[in-house]
Amino acid sequence: MLDHAAARPRVRSLYAAVVGAILAIVGSVLAIGGAWLALLGGSPYYLIAGIGLLASGILLVRGHVLGVWTYVATWALSILWGLFEAGLDGWGLIPFAVGPTILLVPVLLTLPVLGGYRWRISIGASGLALLSLVIAGLAISRVNRSDPGSFPGVIASSVADPSPMRVGTDWPAYGGTYAAQRYSPLGQITPENVGKLARAWVYHTGDMPEGDPKDSKYGAETTPLKVGDTLYLCSATNILIALDPATGKQRWRYDPQVSDDWIPYTAACRGVAYYAAPNASADAECAARVIEGTLDGRLIAVDARTGKPCSGFGTNGAVDIKRGMGAVEPGMVSITSPPTIVRGVIVTGHQVLDGQKRSAPSGVIQGFDAITGELRWAWDMVHPDRTGLPPDGQEYARGTPNMWTIASGDEALGLGYLPMGNSAVDYWSGSRSPQENAFSTSLVALDVTTGKPRWRFQTVRRDVWDYDLGAQATLVDFPSASGVVPALILPSKQGDMYVLDRRTGRPLFPVQERAVPRTGVEPQLRSPTQPFSSYHTLAFPALEERDMWGMSPIDQMVCRIQFKRAAYDGPYTPPTADRRFVQYPGYNGGTDWGGIAVDPVRGVIVANYNDMPNYNRLVPRAEAERQGFPAPRGEETARGGDMGDSGHGSQDPQAGTPYAIAVNPGWRLPLTGLLCKRPPYGGIRAIDMRTGRTIWDRPFGTARRNGPWGIPSMLPVNIGTPNNGGAVVTAGGLIFIAAATDNLVRAIDIRTGETLWQDTLPAGGQATPSVYEVNGKQYLVIMAGGHHFMETPIGDAMIAYALPD
Repeated sequence: MLDHAAARPRVRSLYAAVVGAILAIVGSVLAIGGAWLALLGGSPYYLIAGIGLLASGILLVRGHVLGVWTYVATWALSILWGLFEAGLDGWGLIPFAVGPTILLVPVLLTLPVLGGYRWRISIGASGLALLSLVIAGLAISRVNRSDPGSFPGVIASSVADPSPMRVGTDWPAYGGTYAAQRYSPLGQITPENVGKLARAWVYHTGDMPEGDPKDSKYGAETTPLKVGDTLYLCSATNILIALDPATGKQRWRYDPQVSDDWIPYTAACRGVAYYAAPNASADAECAARVIEGTLDGRLIAVDARTGKPCSGFGTNGAVDIKRGMGAVEPGMVSITSPPTIVRGVIVTGHQVLDGQKRSAPSGVIQGFDAITGELRWAWDMVHPDRTGLPPDGQEYARGTPNMWTIASGDEALGLGYLPMGNSAVDYWSGSRSPQENAFSTSLVALDVTTGKPRWRFQTVRRDVWDYDLGAQATLVDFPSASGVVPALILPSKQGDMYVLDRRTGRPLFPVQERAVPRTGVEPQLRSPTQPFSSYHTLAFPALEERDMWGMSPIDQMVCRIQFKRAAYDGPYTPPTADRRFVQYPGYNGGTDWGGIAVDPVRGVIVANYNDMPNYNRLVPRAEAERQGFPAPRGEETARGGDMGDSGHGSQDPQAGTPYAIAVNPGWRLPLTGLLCKRPPYGGIRAIDMRTGRTIWDRPFGTARRNGPWGIPSMLPVNIGTPNNGGAVVTAGGLIFIAAATDNLVRAIDIRTGETLWQDTLPAGGQATPSVYEVNGKQYLVIMAGGHHFMETPIGDAMIAYALPD
């Protein structure tokens, strides 16, 4: 007959042994990894904690109550060490508090088994431990980077937008106007009534990838234009669409038939351009036209009323921008940003797929007649004497810096402001020409009449970090002691903002040249200094070991070991081949293509930004071939390799150079996918335009769609997520923005940074919204297209919001 009374102690002692075994295993991992970290010169905490857990585990397996108190002492050490390293930073305390406290509960529950303690005491202590975690979680959800400062007064002298376009009832250009302020003078929606905002209509473009959207490379990024009584937009693969802006009903649709072969890194169409022909009769064909660039490198012009191709523009309404470029493999040249039209000239650049080969197609900038599509000029920086197509048998210089993003324009000065990228092959500079070194990662003011540079301002010398300028420059009339200065504000991926006289390129605030490291594989080619803005920076202090993070001590320890093994000497640490190097900020910024928004009346800049490092390594060519690195785009069949179309993926071939590149964007752990740097990973900030002073700064984006192993946590905690897409500001005192990875669109109070309203989108909101008015009603419209790189759901919904009648 079974003796239940005798079996019960054996079951209880087995429970203690299981708990002890778990502690011993975790302790062994921490002790071994902690010893490695200590040998690298890192924190001894993990070694000490590992020994404590190992001892506790062994004692519990042997049935000694001392094992409980050994663990309690180790737990207390973890809390104290966390407070020493992170202070009251809730995110910094998580690895020291959450995992150890969760383990504390089963350890305390062994007390009645081993030490004769009552279950009531053991359970009560466990409950208190868990309650402390809940309280800490609530505290973390309220963390802000800075409290609101004093709000600037109205700047009456800077109200005017320098563009001849007018934003109000309309949104006539990607950035509102070609000045790119992203400001609407509409004020019907206010902080007081924004809580009533509701969906007015939803339109589906129908442009979705075949197969599983999770496996696609879609990311529409579209910002619609509203001109007169029509809303104009493009889909991910360049289908042009016109809608009724009040109802979302389709008026016309034109498909330029872009093959999927031409999708580069992302199937994206950030927007279109609208142009009304001067002196044309209203009923003439294409008196007003919508112009877009396509993924296969064409400019398309259609009648704004009917959507039919403009027969007088190029050939049947299309111009091939690839003429003169020589051999172009599908996907190597694409237009993903809307062109800018200044003085009747379509100024366009194009994307050249990153990371493929040094002999990639040219980054030539071209100007086309907005009526006829005729080439007015071409700026090939290596051949500045040429003004048009190359001579027969020749081609535009290959591998030169390109402009993949959006230009700004000043109609009065006749200038287009071009945010230039880097030469082909971002992380090695050994074969770049002097002209490439002069113009890469620079803002170039180009005369649209001649196609010649008027001035340039370089933000990175000999860039080997993929710090190309991704954002439009924003044109403002800047208040100064000597009066209003025609200026522009230039944000950058490395975080610095520059204020320049847009007539000359002269900085209005000092730009300091600071010494930076000259190491890596090309020390002789690294610039001894880099420019740093004294006006404002979105960059944070250099990383330290204590900034490495994880949900548990083991995650954090692994990240700290990686940090100590990597090359890192602060900003502009040069690329290395013998070990990984840390790039901080990473290539997503700082500020990327979403740009900034400016309230010219209140004198406030609104900037959303990323705050993540990359963990990279140059891979010698022979090693890359042994590891099976992908072939460049267009050569995968000949070489029998995979397609090298990642652009920003983990492995890029960089053919024609001594090194391939391995990039870990955001520096993620291989198993859990968690980021190694302590949160926040993104933020949004309000800046006093006159002084560059921060007014408020907030983590931006909740953790609801993020979690380990890609599992959404659904936690509403404001962790600050990676974000892509920009904001708009309104006279009503609101910031409208999506961009973050939590699939939310928000209205934020510009004075305090408080989120006043939000709605869940059906897909990722990696796009910049626009604001307009129809029949006295103000609308907000946002593309919920998702983005494969941001790992948000892919969609095709254009969604409009308005106050109820």
